Amino acid sequence: MDGTKEMGGLRNVSSVCSISEMDDFDLSRLLNKPKLNIERKRSFDERSLSELSNGLARGLDTYETTHSPGGRSGFGTPASSTRNSFEPHPMVADAWEALRRSMVYFRGQPVGTIAAYDHASEEVLNYDQVMYWKCHKALAFDFQVFVRDFVPSALAFLMNGEPDIVKHFLLKTLYLQGWEKRVDRFKLGEGVMPASFKVLHDPIRKTDSLVADFGESAIGRVAPVDSGFWWIILLRAYTKSTGDLSLAETPECQKGMRLILTLCLSEGFDTFPTLLCADGCSMIDRRMGIYGYPIEIQALFFMALRSASSLLKHDEEGKEFIERIVKRLHALSYHMRSYFWLDFQQLNDIYRYKTEEYSHTAVNKFNVIPDSIPDWVFDFMPTRGGYFIGNVSPARMDFRWFALVLLWLLTAACIKTGRPQIARKAIDLAETRLLKDSWPEYYDGKVGRYIGKQARKYQTWSIAGYLVAKMMLEDPSHLGMISLEEDRQMKPMLKRSSSWTC
Repeated sequence: MDGTKEMGGLRNVSSVCSISEMDDFDLSRLLNKPKLNIERKRSFDERSLSELSNGLARGLDTYETTHSPGGRSGFGTPASSTRNSFEPHPMVADAWEALRRSMVYFRGQPVGTIAAYDHASEEVLNYDQVMYWKCHKALAFDFQVFVRDFVPSALAFLMNGEPDIVKHFLLKTLYLQGWEKRVDRFKLGEGVMPASFKVLHDPIRKTDSLVADFGESAIGRVAPVDSGFWWIILLRAYTKSTGDLSLAETPECQKGMRLILTLCLSEGFDTFPTLLCADGCSMIDRRMGIYGYPIEIQALFFMALRSASSLLKHDEEGKEFIERIVKRLHALSYHMRSYFWLDFQQLNDIYRYKTEEYSHTAVNKFNVIPDSIPDWVFDFMPTRGGYFIGNVSPARMDFRWFALVLLWLLTAACIKTGRPQIARKAIDLAETRLLKDSWPEYYDGKVGRYIGKQARKYQTWSIAGYLVAKMMLEDPSHLGMISLEEDRQMKPMLKRSSSWTC
């Protein structure tokens, strides 16, 4: 297996780069934003995690303007050991070995990672297939790379100073975006990104070929809504990590972003700024009743819009899209904060709603049926604080939320809010089970006591997510890859509840 394996696969990289002025605080200034300046410098070298946490707890906006150094994440490296006292857990080496084993190559170049690889099982998974050639006794190996699944792997490689696999992935998926997309006799939009792609290795002809899936092979035959958003988010993370704007500024990447934005910013019959989606179109790719306006898609939509606004060039076409992005972001932010947020008072108001109200004076704007509120919500809802519910659409509110196996996002949120100790406890708990349970895809049960009924073993997002979480705790400046600068014009009008600071 190619790749450096120092310290359990972690590369010791001494060079550090960062980007200053990558994004604006104020969306209204996007149209007049000067060309991005790139400078290489050390960031957070002299700041300990405890200092950073205290600063964030006081409302410090330091993270909003920091950018992740590409490659200063090696546990035990001189740079890390001088700042923090973290010792590498024995699982780290195993995780890196498993992650590198999942790498997929196309014509000698790494282009992604397979979603799961259980080397102890002979069962052929949906993720990787073996195809028999009728005319030959040899085998053709077909490995599948899912766009959404590769994101935590990409972040792990970026944080470890290995950006090449991420660059190759971005370029290959961009190339596939240009393919004609048909499901049965229906042609999909030009900007749709593939849900996944396969690398078919033909040992007889000694050739590699790519085969894209735009939903025709997906569960329920649903096109991926999230793939394009993840692609833009990952392009920004690559740019932030490496300090290299040349990739994002290529005509191909600029066109790719504009095609994705054309799809999601198009005007139609919808009366909401959120995106209408089919069931199974995102990370939750099985039928679980998330059709409508799932919060996962709206969050990715928001992040992708903010990311695109910083990456689009300020030429004639770019400025037009930035104008549309600014308008949509303000509407989307207001809508999410007004209608997706649920606290004790809001729940009580919904419980007392009248139905079938007509006219612009209606209080029950979405015609929610109070009897549809599940009983568990009333017992669960605290008197202070609240949460963003999973879905809001006409006559339907989904009060569930889905705890995906995205440990790295939890860690990022904890660091940004100045509560790294919460992430550390979560990681400590995960370390007691993940390796022992062979890195399962997910856990079942209210408290996650059982390995998921259909969970794959050696799930790559579990492995990579663990590594990303560990590296962010070891070097919090990596948060700049996935953290957004706060836009002061988009702050909510309502004050945060006191539970936010508890």
